[in-house]
Amino acid sequence: MSDFTTRPEILGTFGVVTSTHWIASAVGMAILEKGGNAFDAAVATGFVLQIVEPHLCGPGGDMPAVFYSKKTDKVEVICAQGPAPAGATIEHYTSEGLKLIPGDGLLATVIPGAFDGWMLMLRDYGTMSVREVLEPAIYYAEHGHPTLPRVSNTIKGLADFFKKEWPTSYETWLPGGSAPEAHANFKNPVLAETYKRIIAESEARTGRENQVEAARDAFYRGFVAETIDSYLKTAEVMDASGSKHKGVLTAEDMANWSATVEAPQTLDYQDWTIAKTPAWGQGPVLLQSLALLKGFDLAAMDPSGPDFVHTVVEAMKLAFADREVYYGDPEFGQIPTEYLLSEGYNTERRKLIGSTASLDLRPGTVPGYEHQVDATMAMLAEMSGTGTVYEPTMSHLTEKRGDTVHIDVIDRWGNMVSTTPSGGWLQSSPIVPGLGFALNSRAQMFWLKDGLPTSLAPGKRPRTTLTPSLALHQGKPSMVFGTPGGDQQDQWQLPFFLRYAHHGKNLQAAIDMPLFHTSHFPGSFYPRTSSPGEIMVESTIGEATLEELRRRGHKVKVADAWSVGRLTAARRDADGLLRAAATPRLMQAYAIGR
Repeated sequence: MSDFTTRPEILGTFGVVTSTHWIASAVGMAILEKGGNAFDAAVATGFVLQIVEPHLCGPGGDMPAVFYSKKTDKVEVICAQGPAPAGATIEHYTSEGLKLIPGDGLLATVIPGAFDGWMLMLRDYGTMSVREVLEPAIYYAEHGHPTLPRVSNTIKGLADFFKKEWPTSYETWLPGGSAPEAHANFKNPVLAETYKRIIAESEARTGRENQVEAARDAFYRGFVAETIDSYLKTAEVMDASGSKHKGVLTAEDMANWSATVEAPQTLDYQDWTIAKTPAWGQGPVLLQSLALLKGFDLAAMDPSGPDFVHTVVEAMKLAFADREVYYGDPEFGQIPTEYLLSEGYNTERRKLIGSTASLDLRPGTVPGYEHQVDATMAMLAEMSGTGTVYEPTMSHLTEKRGDTVHIDVIDRWGNMVSTTPSGGWLQSSPIVPGLGFALNSRAQMFWLKDGLPTSLAPGKRPRTTLTPSLALHQGKPSMVFGTPGGDQQDQWQLPFFLRYAHHGKNLQAAIDMPLFHTSHFPGSFYPRTSSPGEIMVESTIGEATLEELRRRGHKVKVADAWSVGRLTAARRDADGLLRAAATPRLMQAYAIGR
């Protein structure tokens, strides 16, 4: 594979770590150097990303992971997506005068899941102590880290709002009354103390696994949950609805929940098998897209040409239409995922991909689920409107870019992890006094209408956009990859994978190629709008491709060069050679390995 790339594809045999921030990747590699495995490295990397990318993830957020463990010889999924609290009923939210759940503030909060997911990964698959995986994050919170320009800009854009409406956030993010400048050293000493106390409480017990359990207890049944509960009992804050609201999360909600390990949803595609989250995440969208694309000779298409872009976009439109109708928490109703991935269903759906762009939302009909199609389409018609599909939270006040982080790790033993932590952004919710972190805004993905898989209900998981990927090659776990990007996550992963699988591109070259996505379907984030037929394409794809896409009826928005997607990827070849790559876009993601 010979490709010109912005960076080398990293090669080695000992271990590789790739993430959306160079400091976090370096921390993960340091954990491998100390003898930790891929799970230890992923946990430490994830906690550091909360510090260095606080506009994209935080301790109060969520975390799905798809991974392979040599110990169990299984590909599995960790679901650390917290569900809606007991008080989160449609009746309560509509009584507050809401038609949509706001994209920020306290009503948008579900049970914070990330911490329990990390601890579950550490306990059952890792080898290190709570102290060893938390100390790097504590170091950067206590001693500081260089402020990313986008963090600085985000805080500056929210300064007046924080000062007036969220004073605890003003105190944390504008210490002394001024926002950190780009690249200035920024500290979060209160969060450092929170993690130090969790370590202290964990070390009151003996034995590594007991200490991990003590850390989980401290967060969900101890001082962290108690502090959150105390704050939420009286706090009433402004949110994107334009009104002040109180939250409904309680310490009891947190105490009664824990992260879980589940089987992945999979699809065979040529000599690959792709493993994703079940339908409580959007992961099956990528699988549905692949099932549709099996009927096209993608290898014969120019991977930057109009045939490729048009065909992939039209397949994604069909898959995302089904996401709107059928996906949701499988514990609250049967999701017909196997039918949606079946050969017969996709053979018929494939006929809808024509030579011109579709401007309609066209979900398929699954026998026995006709009522869901009718109910969803009626609800969307009622909520209809077009415009910008907003990326997460407070986007009406500040920069819209970014919403999430991503990590891929493979160690010398062949363990591999792909995880997409998110939520608890600095712009999602006020800082909880005494803890140094904000809660999440994931409840905005529920609808306040009864009878849908994504209708708000206590104990239900929101249908998240977080969607890490693991690919087996000829039956053996081989590659992990993913990206931030909300609804765009699978839309950017799909062309990356297709270019890698069909066109002989190495990991870095496949990441570097021009990216595209569509906002044809309803967005998952407040205010849930859509732009039928619209696609965004990086300018580097070339004017000939852009013009032909317009001729085919696509509403083309041209993005600046190197501005779309934040992909990372890692692979283990059959002979043990390791590979890793990270996007040059935004100039902060890095792959490290040896």
